[in-house]
Amino acid sequence: MDKNRPNILFAIADDASHMSAYGHKFLNTPAFDRVAGEGILFTNAFTTNPKCAPSRASILTGMHTWQLEDACNHYGIFPSKFTVYPDILQKEGYHIGYTGKGWAPGDWERGGFIRNPAGPEYNEKKLTPPSVTCISEIDYFSNFENFLSQKPDGAPFYFWYGGFEPHRNYVEGEGLRAGKKLDTVDLPVYFPDNDIVRSDILDYAYEIEWFDLHLGKMLQKLEETGELENTLVVVTSDNGMPFPRVKGQMYEQDFNLPMAVRWKEVTSPGRIVNDLVSFIDLAPTFLEVAGIKPHLQMEGRSLLDIIKSGKSGLGDETRQYVVMGKERHDVGREGDIGYPVRCIRTREYLYIINLKPELWPAGNPETGFTNCDSSPTKSLILKLNESGELSYFDFAFGKRPHEELYNIINDPECMKNLAVDSEYKQIVENLSKQLIDILINTNDPQFTNNGDVFDTYEYTGDKRHSWKAYKEGWFVKQGY
Repeated sequence: MDKNRPNILFAIADDASHMSAYGHKFLNTPAFDRVAGEGILFTNAFTTNPKCAPSRASILTGMHTWQLEDACNHYGIFPSKFTVYPDILQKEGYHIGYTGKGWAPGDWERGGFIRNPAGPEYNEKKLTPPSVTCISEIDYFSNFENFLSQKPDGAPFYFWYGGFEPHRNYVEGEGLRAGKKLDTVDLPVYFPDNDIVRSDILDYAYEIEWFDLHLGKMLQKLEETGELENTLVVVTSDNGMPFPRVKGQMYEQDFNLPMAVRWKEVTSPGRIVNDLVSFIDLAPTFLEVAGIKPHLQMEGRSLLDIIKSGKSGLGDETRQYVVMGKERHDVGREGDIGYPVRCIRTREYLYIINLKPELWPAGNPETGFTNCDSSPTKSLILKLNESGELSYFDFAFGKRPHEELYNIINDPECMKNLAVDSEYKQIVENLSKQLIDILINTNDPQFTNNGDVFDTYEYTGDKRHSWKAYKEGWFVKQGY
């Protein structure tokens, strides 16, 4: 066994679309920026399913979300029949563990796992969070130190740092109280230009910085112990920001996520890579750098060639597309069923199939659009809709057509649906065929006559905001 096998530090934020390395001025993430500056900044890294649990399940297994049965859903049961790469690394001599949020939310015990699929838990160390915030009391860095102190001599380590930030809830004004400025915010066109929204985004930014603070401490610790140069560091997020039209929705700014990679002994610094890569590529990457063959279930392709190549821009001509999908995220839609969607993203276009366009994509109005986290921004958009300003409501909550097509180069916010334009008919047909062929070849139940199976899987979360509760009179508004 190679004693020089690299350590692996995988840092995953919870609902983060932004890092300052991408030019955003309303937040400052020096640790992420360091990883990017001393390694690679990816501009086209995609989750497979833009919600916490299914996104993390694809990372852990290297599989498309529709292949994961219950684990395709949010608040599902994670079947242990699917191998997760931390278990493989441990069997091959790695000291493994996680702090913060591993695979969640859902039930891994009933799926047959004996511990969280992310690894053994290191959450004993606590701290006093900054006052008047909802930041977690878990001391991520101290738990990382504790993990390192238990590492056997000579063993490489794999550590999953899963910050709970910037997941909601926030205490309104966190960002402003920390000195952040409203006029620095990059405001998407689908949000009203309002100080309520800007302040909400600053609260979100403040909590990303907390995640980054602990990452910086971990990098410094590894540097002090002489381990950093032989550690592969990967930093990303599970899905996009917890705002209307973003988290849980199938548009560019929810599933194209920040990602930076550093491995000083292998990567050349300051690279910006535009190749299309998927979260299913992470599991085979971690195994390959450890000298282990990818598991046969894994659909992803290792990123090691990109990491070693020294190239910036588009360096791998075989990476022409990524595919994404979703099923049931949260209950509250009529019948408590999901909103199934499949997508393909090429270098130029995003093509979307909404399989049940008659449904509400973010949940039903009667139950409060439960696939959108509660927030001042959400409340404002709903209030504007009641007063007759309909556009922001339509962007966030309105029903969608069966097919959507966006030119991502010209329209990254996905505002102009080209699928209705006859000029793009051939492109729509080509992308539809390409996507459906991929889905059939990867045994997607939606395209092998068993699509309703996803709605039969148990929802393990709070059912008080479900459609059933609404109809039976015991409904309570969502608490997230």
